[in-house]
Amino acid sequence: MLLKLRRIHSKHTGPLAHPLSEGAVFLLGTVGMVDLNEKYSAMALSINFYDQYLLITGGTRGIGAAVAQEAIESGGHVVITGTASEPPAWLAECQQRFPAQQLGYEQLDLAADDWLARVDAIVAAYPAFSVLINNAGITRPSDIRDEELTEFAKVIQVNLTAPAMLSARVALGMTAQCYGRIVNISSVLGITSIKGRAAYSSTKTGIIGQTRSCALDFAPDGILINAVCPGFVATDMPRATLGEAGLQKLAQERIPLGRVAEPADLVAPILFLASSLNTYITGQTLVVDGGYVIW
Repeated sequence: MLLKLRRIHSKHTGPLAHPLSEGAVFLLGTVGMVDLNEKYSAMALSINFYDQYLLITGGTRGIGAAVAQEAIESGGHVVITGTASEPPAWLAECQQRFPAQQLGYEQLDLAADDWLARVDAIVAAYPAFSVLINNAGITRPSDIRDEELTEFAKVIQVNLTAPAMLSARVALGMTAQCYGRIVNISSVLGITSIKGRAAYSSTKTGIIGQTRSCALDFAPDGILINAVCPGFVATDMPRATLGEAGLQKLAQERIPLGRVAEPADLVAPILFLASSLNTYITGQTLVVDGGYVIW
């Protein structure tokens, strides 16, 4: 994946050139306006996971699948988890295209009784992971007055407890290599909320706090951990809870950019934070929502 930054020569030069001139790039410093447009230049920043192992939970579809596929394209050995007994068809297609890379699928139901034993087995089955993306999540929409304790606890287990334990287990290998990147997928519903999401919002707010605390624990060992808060994305979970018509109504009434996100909109932000390009960002929360929370 290439992130391209460009400086383009402007017809208007000198200290009095207007900062809105077409193609102009300026730096405002202590000595006033400085023109940086003496020549055209282009810089490509490459996200490269060559020879790195990445573990992506909930990686069979939606945001997880989009991120996994791009990570494979970027040279990574990628292991995805899901609840189905068989891997998604696209994984075999990727393995044919990239035979030198180790791609894996592990069945992992974070709501099951034996989930932690399965996590330990998965971590032990591969070389140390350099990247963990805690993407798996569930929701059980319900008015809090009607909430069943077992269902509430299940959402907490999958969305909040499991990422903490996964981070702890995977971080052991990261510590040994003095390098690691962890990205926790939170949600805009961890910043604001809607009716019937008490359990879900509790976990998504919680994962933001968890990210901050873990960042302090992990920093001495070269492990950076951050959270990403997607807005409403055209994936199975929002479609199941809001419906297609509900998503479109939401986009028109509450999202300044006028559309719900596609999984591809989340790929670059997540993989940047998960890559070696990120050298100094940790404990932070990046909102990718089309402006939803500022509306």
